[in-house]
Amino acid sequence: MAFELKQTLKLTQQLVMTPQLQQAIKLLQLTKLELVETINQEMVENPLLEEVTTDEYEENSPGQEVDGVAAVEREEIKAVERTQELTGEGDGKEDFDWGAYLEDYATAGTNYGRKDSDSASWDNLLTKNPSLMDHLMWQLKLSRLTELEMKVGEQIIGNIDQSGYLVATLSEISVQEGVDEAIVESVLKKVQEFDPPGVAARDLKECLLLQAGILGLSNHIVELIIKEHLKYLETKNYARLARKLKIPLSEVLQSVLLITSMNPKPGNIYNEEKTHIIIPDVYVYKSGNEYRIVLNDDGMPRLRINNMYREILSGAKGNPEANNSKRYIKEKIQSAMWLIKSIEQRQQTIYKVVESIVKFQKAFLDRGINFLKPLVLRDVAEDIGMHESTISRVVTNKYTHTPRGIFLLKYFFGSSIQRTNGDVIASKSVKEEIKRIISKENPEKPYSDLEIAELLMASDISIARRTIAKYRDMMGILPSSRRKKIILTL
Repeated sequence: MAFELKQTLKLTQQLVMTPQLQQAIKLLQLTKLELVETINQEMVENPLLEEVTTDEYEENSPGQEVDGVAAVEREEIKAVERTQELTGEGDGKEDFDWGAYLEDYATAGTNYGRKDSDSASWDNLLTKNPSLMDHLMWQLKLSRLTELEMKVGEQIIGNIDQSGYLVATLSEISVQEGVDEAIVESVLKKVQEFDPPGVAARDLKECLLLQAGILGLSNHIVELIIKEHLKYLETKNYARLARKLKIPLSEVLQSVLLITSMNPKPGNIYNEEKTHIIIPDVYVYKSGNEYRIVLNDDGMPRLRINNMYREILSGAKGNPEANNSKRYIKEKIQSAMWLIKSIEQRQQTIYKVVESIVKFQKAFLDRGINFLKPLVLRDVAEDIGMHESTISRVVTNKYTHTPRGIFLLKYFFGSSIQRTNGDVIASKSVKEEIKRIISKENPEKPYSDLEIAELLMASDISIARRTIAKYRDMMGILPSSRRKKIILTL
């Protein structure tokens, strides 16, 4: 069998992820704050990029926008395109007219800012809530304890979880600190007197008993119920509990009201996340019967090429040793061009996607949640002629401010539920209707999932009981047996 070498031609199609395409995709899926951080990092790494001051921008900006991009930005992009022709990018040319390039970039600036900003002060975003451990340690330091007891107290606090419960046993702490278990128990009793009430308990029963003691309910029927009959509270079988304790039902109900007012997870009040102010990526304003879309570019650096390189390049003419510098500057120019064009493309894409969403969901913006239409990524992709993956990147982790409130862009997408009359309704609208029905129910006789399904059927919404249960769980609404409330008349 003989081996031979020969040349053949083969024509194939292949998708190549160029650095420009990779950068454009990366910028598209970034949130506004992430984009600002990326731009600032590029400005650090690329000395040719600099930020235009507000005064310089306002002097050159005509104040007009097309597809969410300011006119001065379009002038910058035109300058980039002219630069690509001058540099011969893509046609193999090595030299280009530096003077013409610098003329194009002498005054152009890219605007990524808003004058009508409603953004809040950074002071509101950077404050930190005290943690449960910080709060307990502050109280421990104010206590009159010996040095040994202080160390034991620190060990106890260090073993309290986010809910406020002690997760280590007394023997484990005594071994850890090398002290007698009686000392650990003595210090634990002092820690259990700290705020919040019920902290450092080892189980739910002890947590409730600690709070009952603080309320002065020791040796009360409340204490007896907590110690021996908590299971009846879980099932809300108060009549049987009254027979068990041989007391009137009214006394049981009064005790139940006191117990249910206690906090079973005292540490949670220090673990709630601070309410952060959401800065929308897009604003949708109503103007007459139409909606106007404005991209939120507040705080975004306005970019241009640093004109200092005019003098550097002018002094490099006719100097053979300056070729390396020219090559370096050309590379940084290309990097700057890719960044500017990618940001401009990102802004245009976001604008087109939001414009399409507004077109599909105009009834929701006009009339409210009941008129939210079923919408999938494919609908918007076909409307603006883009791929679904692009739409997915645009709507991820981005917010829009509308006359109806602030929403994630993903909020406008969702599945549909078939109506009995043949129409469809968005699943989010069905969830809102379920929430409305439950909010108006009799707390003493809450609706079951089957009854909710029947009420929805009266509104031409055909939905299974199991689907209602799933939606209810998603919204954090308890089943009817646990929503039932006792109305006590004194």
